Amino acid sequence: MLADPSFAQFSQEIGLASLGAPDTEIEKFATLYWFTVEFGLCKQNGEVRAYGAGLLSSYGELQHALSDKPEQRVFDPENAAVQPYQDQDYQDVYYVAETFDDAKEKFRNYVAQHLKRSYEVRYDPFTQSVQVLDSVEKLQTLSDSLQNEIVRLASAIKKLSMQ
Repeated sequence: MLADPSFAQFSQEIGLASLGAPDTEIEKFATLYWFTVEFGLCKQNGEVRAYGAGLLSSYGELQHALSDKPEQRVFDPENAAVQPYQDQDYQDVYYVAETFDDAKEKFRNYVAQHLKRSYEVRYDPFTQSVQVLDSVEKLQTLSDSLQNEIVRLASAIKKLSMQ
C-alpha cells in the first residue's frame, strides 16, 4: 500500500503531525496510525474493504476483520485515538471509514483541532528533509515554489487539452 501515493502521503501526514507534539498526542497519533494505516477499513460500493497494510499482509487477520466476530465502528478519530488495542492477536475493534478519502479528511480535521503548535511542518521531497515553517520568509519561499508548480501544472493541462 505504501507504493500508492495517496496512502503513502497519509502515512507521512500522521508522522509529520507527531513532530513537536506532546507525548499524549504522539500516543494518540500512534493509535490512529494503528487503526488506519495498519488496520483500517473503509467502504467501497457499500461493502467493507480493507486498506490497512497490516490487514492486507495477514490473510487470517483480514478474514477476521471482515467477519461478524469483531466490532466494526464508524471511523471517528476522537474515539479511535483512545481505543485500547493489542498487537499479539486479532483486533476486537476495527474502524470503518465511508471512504479512504473520508478517513484522511477526518484525520486532518482531528489534527487541526488538537495539535497546538506555533508552526507547521512539511516534507521536502527534493532535499528529503522536514521543513519547519515558522517564519514569513520560509512561507514566502514555499509559496514561490508552489506557484512555480502551479504554472507547470496549468501548462501541462493546456497542452493536454490541445491534443
